[in-house]
Amino acid sequence: MLMMRGIEERAMTLYRQGKVPGSFYDGFGQEAVSAGATWAMAAEDRLCILHRDLAAHIIRGVEPWRIFAQYMGRADGITRGRDGNVHFGDRTKGCVGMVSMLPDMMLIATGMAMAFKLRGEARCAITWFGDGSTSRGDFHEAMNWAGVQKLPVIFILENNQYAYSTPLDQQFAVNPIERAAAYGFPGVSADGNDPEAMFEVVRAARERAIAGEGPTLVEAVTMRMHGHAAHDDMKYVPTAQVEEWRAKDPIDRQVRRLEALGVDTQAVRDGVKTEIEEAVERALQSPQPDPETVLDGLFADEPSLLEDGNAPWSGFRS
Repeated sequence: MLMMRGIEERAMTLYRQGKVPGSFYDGFGQEAVSAGATWAMAAEDRLCILHRDLAAHIIRGVEPWRIFAQYMGRADGITRGRDGNVHFGDRTKGCVGMVSMLPDMMLIATGMAMAFKLRGEARCAITWFGDGSTSRGDFHEAMNWAGVQKLPVIFILENNQYAYSTPLDQQFAVNPIERAAAYGFPGVSADGNDPEAMFEVVRAARERAIAGEGPTLVEAVTMRMHGHAAHDDMKYVPTAQVEEWRAKDPIDRQVRRLEALGVDTQAVRDGVKTEIEEAVERALQSPQPDPETVLDGLFADEPSLLEDGNAPWSGFRS
């Protein structure tokens, strides 16, 4: 969680310095959602990761310097300067590149889960999406097919209170978590600002999926503490609501929990800060892409398979 926040804070500074093209999207305050969930996934599982879920990339083993190079459109970035700064997925780590039309990635995860079932493989797919995604047809298509086929897939609904500027009470009359029952599988709500709560609910969902019992919809209740993107001042959010959620900051909460157990959290912070600074310097040395190579990789000459993640911090290794 510290690495995700630190990378995004540093990237926001680079954006304001004109070194990150386009706009910039971050997941400030939502770090526990992807961190806790990803820790529960095995190396052979497959992840469809969205733009507020950077911790998932980090846990799967994507190097911070390559993430910075991606943000800055450099040749050593994950997409080698060929896509938007947050549109990336490292196929060598089992991470699928995202698209912005949420929740399209639910369909991708469902398709992968279908393949796992047809092959008889004990593997699971997972994806994240915002509360606003539940208003689109893709959400219902993925939920219906996953339920009918009892597919090994986990859907993480990041309920961060706003679909851009639309609050929950103007999005839906019934909490989307209740819709899971209509498609024949469980919907469970979890504290999205508690990484250990997220780990446990996803761990249980994965065990259920691997056992052939089908999908789970997990509502991670959290708050988007920054605007939709760097261009959004978030004036539509009441100050009292922001302050209420600031007191629930996932990193502060986990720091208090760990310090009570005698963990030196400052040492962790110092290590993360050092690694981030080194990553930025390395990324800045990466060249701009050669325009002559713009068509490289446009078409697939041969299959490029998703490989297993090598999560150096987790108990799962490829």
